[in-house]
Amino acid sequence: MSCETFPISMKSMKNPAIQLFGNRLVNDQLPIEFLIELILVLSSPKRIGDEGEIFSNPLPKMSELSNWPKKTELQYAPKARLNLKLFALMGASRLDSRHKTHRDHYKEILEKLQGKINTSETGSEQDILRALENLFLGFQGTGIGRTWCAQSFIPICRGFLSGETIWNETAARRNNPTDWGTVIEAKGSSKYFHNDKHIFLARGGEVLYMQLCNALKQIPQEIKQWVRDSQVELEPNEQDPSWLHEKLQKELGNLMDLSPKTLSEIAEFIDSSVESETAKATDTDMNGNPRFVNAGYCPEDSWREGYLFAVDLLRLCQASLDLVERLQMMENACGLQVLRNLASQSSRHYPGEIRFLWPGYRLAISAPDERNSARKRLSRHTAKMTEKLIYRAIRGSDIDLPTDETEKEKILKEADKRYAGKLFVGMAKRLGLLVPRRGAGARFTLNEQLLRLLVVTTVPVGGHLTYDFFKKLLEARHGMVFDADGFSRANEWVEGTGQAIKGSNADAWLMEMLDSAGLLVQLSDSHALVKNPAIKKGAE
Repeated sequence: MSCETFPISMKSMKNPAIQLFGNRLVNDQLPIEFLIELILVLSSPKRIGDEGEIFSNPLPKMSELSNWPKKTELQYAPKARLNLKLFALMGASRLDSRHKTHRDHYKEILEKLQGKINTSETGSEQDILRALENLFLGFQGTGIGRTWCAQSFIPICRGFLSGETIWNETAARRNNPTDWGTVIEAKGSSKYFHNDKHIFLARGGEVLYMQLCNALKQIPQEIKQWVRDSQVELEPNEQDPSWLHEKLQKELGNLMDLSPKTLSEIAEFIDSSVESETAKATDTDMNGNPRFVNAGYCPEDSWREGYLFAVDLLRLCQASLDLVERLQMMENACGLQVLRNLASQSSRHYPGEIRFLWPGYRLAISAPDERNSARKRLSRHTAKMTEKLIYRAIRGSDIDLPTDETEKEKILKEADKRYAGKLFVGMAKRLGLLVPRRGAGARFTLNEQLLRLLVVTTVPVGGHLTYDFFKKLLEARHGMVFDADGFSRANEWVEGTGQAIKGSNADAWLMEMLDSAGLLVQLSDSHALVKNPAIKKGAE
């Protein structure tokens, strides 16, 4: 099986993990940063190739997806929002990162903003400025301790969405610029502010976006056949990529309009209306056109994982959830998608004797306070086996590696540490799927946040499934197993034998957790239903 990528081929890329998993999933990017970057691409103006028509919808049209020109990358135009970040986040940044030009421009923004404020007798301009600053600081999403421009807001409205900007401290010390105009003077290519480093927003969200596009362009008959073979059991409508595309286009398009409109308007006003030259310099190129960046690529044969992710996102968007809760679930969904992509793609390209039923791996999920040594041991073995799976896959025959042994070993070591097995372990621990966070003996488990996400994305919105069928779907969609039969299949994957773990109550903790969370309807001692408490929007 060849390791092709969509929409462009990157066989020339030296890093084997980037060849296999897309450009790029990296251990340094946090789950919330995957979500921020994904929503940034969804909400920014986009085009397919330099000559493509610019569109503002979250996804390209179905006709564009079906007829995507070969070797043509998707491009999107993110805003930098330096004025807004400076106003809201400079006070929360490191003191040594606040260059004189930053402080001077910050004062300028405050003075201009103060001149725009009309107050009543009960307040002052300074009070309103402090209140606004505290308000926006409360939406700080990630990057505490970084330079203010490298931080990001929670993606709760359009006015908060921004690309990554890195301050070049070395160049500033060397050249000692004295005014703000100097540090932003070269449109789109400032030697002081870099927007092309991808250090924190490291392209992982772009990979997830490209997986959505890659999945929705697949032939309907192939999707239906895969659903039958894999037993992922999607709803009839969900198996139609055109229907799924239409619904996602609408729901994702409305996602950033669920917060108060005034919040986004104030953010936009501070960023581009109080002082407009900064936005012009950072958001446009040398010719004054929007500054587009390439959105990278994903594995072509990962469309199956991408299709499941598309269904997960639609179900989260259609459920009547609080906006913050929805974003938290979407953040965890992005993290689980990264894990699913790594494990499924590795299984698909594993260069050895292991060929297992979809999704190609099994994760033995143990109780949070598991005391059974056999279950703990098997859970640890599946964690180690997943690392081995990824380790072997990036060394397989599908991967182009340097012939020089020293160079090859260096590249593989870097891939293992940042883009492959350690990425899986790091992401799983951040999500709470793998415990403990530190030390040996890591095993798989679930916390309440992950369990609720799995229920909302697996059980039809406002509906219910039998407990046994719910477990079956988690195995088909995420490789997770909980009971004695599932552990037997996990043992077969790890050891090559289906030896069962003794005891019939291996999953008793799961039923108790579902019950405690109000997600279980106990019909009898042997029959229970898992219910999705979220109802469809508009059905209240």
